Amino acid sequence: MADSISKERRSWNMSRIRSKDTKPELLVRSILHKKGYRFRLHQKNLPGKPDIVLSKYRTCIFVQGCFWHQHKGCIDASKPKTNSSYWQTKLKRNKQRDQQNYKKLVSLGWQVIIFWECELRDVNNVISNIKLIGNA
Repeated sequence: MADSISKERRSWNMSRIRSKDTKPELLVRSILHKKGYRFRLHQKNLPGKPDIVLSKYRTCIFVQGCFWHQHKGCIDASKPKTNSSYWQTKLKRNKQRDQQNYKKLVSLGWQVIIFWECELRDVNNVISNIKLIGNA
């Protein structure tokens, strides 16, 4: 299936997609801060550059977009119909890289918490998962 918009417009659309400071990430950071947690962002010295790092609790938090990281069973994790071979390869590689990074972090003694974009619609879900950190 051919793309329905021009190459220039598609490029412009894709350039607007953020990898840091997304709305879901800002929401989790806000809740953590209100609960009294202090954290660092995107630490380059850790595998996968976790979105949020709570060093005191040896906990890394990833805030994943359902599409980009292919949240299993989520309606937002649909596959594009145009250029499908490219997207299938890219999204599969994203998932593989995520799994490798999680395993590396666990082997280094870090707890890994993943928040999916679709799960953040329920703030109480976020708060209950945050309570797991350091037995807060």
